Amino acid sequence: MTSSKSQSQAWKPSKWGQIFTGSPEWRLQLEGEDFVLVLNGEDHRTPIRDDAVMRVQPGLFWADVALSPGSDHELKVDGLPNAQAVALQAALDSVLSEQRLRRDTDFVLKGYATIQDWLRQITGILQQAEIDRRWIPYETQSSLLAAWPALDGETLEARFQQAAVKDRLGKKGQNIETALRLWKCRWQPDWVQINEKHTLRELSACKVLLDSVESRPLTEEQARAVICFDNRVQVVASAGSGKTSIMVAKAAYAIHRGFMAPQNIVLMAFNKKAAEELKDRAIRSFERLGMDGNGVEATTFHALGLGIIGKATGKKPDVPAWATDTGASCEKILEIVDRLKDQSDEFRTRWDMFRMVFGRDLSPPGQPVEGDAWDRMGTALIKTLDGQRVRSQEEAIICNWLFYNGVHYEYERPYETDTADVTHRQYKPDFYYPDIQLYHEHFALDAEGKAPPQFKDYVEGVKWKRQLHHDMGTALIETTSHQVRNGGVFEHLAHELTSRGVKLDPNPNRPIPQGAIRPMEAMELAYLVRSFISHAKSNCLNSTDLRRRLDAMPEGSFKYRHRMFLDLFEPIIANWDRALAEDGGVDFEDMLNMAAEHVEQGRCQVPYDLVMADEFQDASRARARLCHAMVQKPGRHFFAVGDDWQSINRFAGADVSVMTDFERWFDHGQLLKLEQTFRCPQALCDVSSHFVTKNPTQIRKRVHSDTPAVGPVLQAFEVSKERELERAVGEFLASLYQGICAGHIPLGRHGNVSVFFLGRYRADKPEHLRRWKSQYGSKIELSFVTIHSSKGSEADYVILPSMISRLRGLSFPSTRTDDPVLQMAMPSGDNFPQGEERRLFYVALTRARRSVIMFTVKGERSTFLDELVADKAVTVTNLHGEKIEEQRCPACKRGVIVTRTGPFGEFQSCSNYPACEYKPSSKDYPKNRKKLSEILSHL
Repeated sequence: MTSSKSQSQAWKPSKWGQIFTGSPEWRLQLEGEDFVLVLNGEDHRTPIRDDAVMRVQPGLFWADVALSPGSDHELKVDGLPNAQAVALQAALDSVLSEQRLRRDTDFVLKGYATIQDWLRQITGILQQAEIDRRWIPYETQSSLLAAWPALDGETLEARFQQAAVKDRLGKKGQNIETALRLWKCRWQPDWVQINEKHTLRELSACKVLLDSVESRPLTEEQARAVICFDNRVQVVASAGSGKTSIMVAKAAYAIHRGFMAPQNIVLMAFNKKAAEELKDRAIRSFERLGMDGNGVEATTFHALGLGIIGKATGKKPDVPAWATDTGASCEKILEIVDRLKDQSDEFRTRWDMFRMVFGRDLSPPGQPVEGDAWDRMGTALIKTLDGQRVRSQEEAIICNWLFYNGVHYEYERPYETDTADVTHRQYKPDFYYPDIQLYHEHFALDAEGKAPPQFKDYVEGVKWKRQLHHDMGTALIETTSHQVRNGGVFEHLAHELTSRGVKLDPNPNRPIPQGAIRPMEAMELAYLVRSFISHAKSNCLNSTDLRRRLDAMPEGSFKYRHRMFLDLFEPIIANWDRALAEDGGVDFEDMLNMAAEHVEQGRCQVPYDLVMADEFQDASRARARLCHAMVQKPGRHFFAVGDDWQSINRFAGADVSVMTDFERWFDHGQLLKLEQTFRCPQALCDVSSHFVTKNPTQIRKRVHSDTPAVGPVLQAFEVSKERELERAVGEFLASLYQGICAGHIPLGRHGNVSVFFLGRYRADKPEHLRRWKSQYGSKIELSFVTIHSSKGSEADYVILPSMISRLRGLSFPSTRTDDPVLQMAMPSGDNFPQGEERRLFYVALTRARRSVIMFTVKGERSTFLDELVADKAVTVTNLHGEKIEEQRCPACKRGVIVTRTGPFGEFQSCSNYPACEYKPSSKDYPKNRKKLSEILSHL
């Protein structure tokens, strides 16, 4: 082997090696990165590309050498002295090492070049954004991250960390190390820092605009919301936090900074009044900034949707008056129903049957039910159409079916044989049909004959009853919970009764006894259908979708009732849509979906680069879809302002999830909060926030206020009878008026004191309001609105004149829940008990700048007021300020224990008597009961 590195290295066998191994003459030479083997006068060149190109196998004295071992072209020679074999292996290893080093270095440099290209893109965008004073939006971030070099990071890092590679790279290694660190880092925090620096610069650079755009300077959190120009921004605004201000200010900022022209900005509101307010506020703000002539568009969702359809189709549709007003819509539905009744006896029967028999839903098997009354043990009792009080919802449905069909029956009539003994009370079968001497037991059994788990020994009782009838030879028919829930009970009952001579006489106009439950009125059912139409269309659900949703409902659902409703709904909505077509119009729900589809499919190009939506907590899915469609093109911005704590319009199609699950609806989203309120004092903020956030699905925020307190923020007064409420309210107003005249109570911002009467219902409007205005109008501005209508408004004092909870009728919180059939068409909402009513109460509390005054009635105190009392937020007093303590009835959980006077003297009972029959045990009665002899002496 030659020793000069400048010459080729060569190896050959020794003489003795040839003799003893029998190897022919050969010569192996290393030329660059090739081995050349000269054998039998021929040259064989083998490139060195991997460590398997050659095998050197030392023997006792001599080594054999194989080129391309194991291949079809393997060449093998022998007789190389072992010492030279070591040198040969070293030469091979040196070449391979150099190749690996070069390969690793090239791998690192290639990866570095790719990363550098990507980093140059980022640097260019960041530099341009700084020059233009622009926010780095999500779309830009995403596009850069999408272009992120998908390299083998572990391999790249491992090869770069080799000392030999670093030595070869020299000073360039420092740049590579920096690039690798930037490539591997999590970029989200960096974007946040970059945008935060941008925000701080803009807060300073645009201070004049931010301080002047509204009548008072924007707070920092308001200003940050204005400056944040991400593609999708959700602002969760506290009540009274100035959400309208930031919408107007954002439009002014965008125009001032040259981000977009005025005609490319739109402000969307839910009604015409709100849209006009946005427009007026924008005009005033632009004038204040010297930006006259830069007005932006402010419109309603409906007007915008109609305009889109007009542009896409060349013909702007009409929305018939009967499709907009709830009352008119229900009248239209009843017209459709009358026509369908005339055309189909089957439809007529279904409509009447649903109203009469299926007006109420069923609770899941075994769950506690809400009754119309309670016995003294707290067992719920349910009223029927014929005035019965029965012990289960299923029995009530059977009673109503029997009444509707004119079947004479007796409920829980004692069995004809005395059965009372040590272990059994007198047996009272559920139903008895005296005309045919037939007993009927309704058993709480499922399809497998099993009772709910909590019904201990129930099945044994069933067996006992069956055996008794068998032994006594009395006729018995049975129905089960399973039959009621799948609808089979009615066919079964009809067969059992008619086969025994009973004639069924269906009559929806049969007189209802006084005191009985009233059937579902036709208008009520029409309203339910109208609501269902609205929700189904808002959620883009057709009949197939609705049937699929029905099938997916939990097993405990009363699916038979839901199926009956769909059987009514489908022909009605078909005729509804036909009537719209005949009038050449659409309803609002169809209009929103049609507009969204035109934009989605590119049939109409909307010019807006900045779309802002007010009161977004009340958006339906159809509205959310339209908003999403309008900003689907890259480079557009959607800015939604709302407060999920004030989402109170689910009945009108609102889906609170568009706020609470904003990122899912709009693919991504920047969440900002306005937590400072300019309205309520801090104590009222604390009480109202604590109340509404007991619902864990509400977005958390910490509401704070600098508004000074003026007197107690919460007051609650209780009177003995409902008829005393107006007098109590009048006395409070008189006291307030006297305090103002005496100077003890300061005047409000408009030179008087404003008072809102807020009602859960329109019927809560005080009868004496006009007289009170006449009496106190010089100092007090009085007005009444419903809580639903009060959003966006405020007053110094808020009076809630009817904080009452009743078994039936007008209550706050309302005891009337959404009909379960709506679940097939409505968004899921949240499952927190009375979630929407709690948000409604929050709205009521947060209308006040000073104080909320609540009035209630003994024994009918609102459960919400009870909750505030339990939280020590307020104390209920009489008009003299004396604290009132009440003992809640343990049976109905609604009434309170009161003292009454009867023929035997004073006694205690529930204030809901006779609906609730609970009386405390005699040992708890007052000591001063009259003696029987005293009572008899006066008879």
